[in-house]
Amino acid sequence: MQPFTAQVIEIISAIPAGKVMTYGQVAGAAGSPRAARQVVRILHSMSGKHGLPWHRVVNARGEIAIREEEGFFLQKMFLEGEGVEVTEDGLVNLARYQHHPS
Repeated sequence: MQPFTAQVIEIISAIPAGKVMTYGQVAGAAGSPRAARQVVRILHSMSGKHGLPWHRVVNARGEIAIREEEGFFLQKMFLEGEGVEVTEDGLVNLARYQHHPS
């Protein structure tokens, strides 16, 4: 496993319930701020294997990025189940819910 991939997995695993991070934020915290798309690929391919809380990662505007209807509503449901308010169009208030690891 590449060091960047391992870092991404560690960072996403540490996002607490009720908080979110952006793809770019995760990439930056893993040492490669321009690798947001790679974070997407890691989430897609490794969430199940590593039990990642994939639903806690949103795009830079705080939106659920999944456009497929079932995935969109699943992510929305998981976030709301943790107390995160999500608008009908999938927007999360980053000022309120964004996690900033120390």
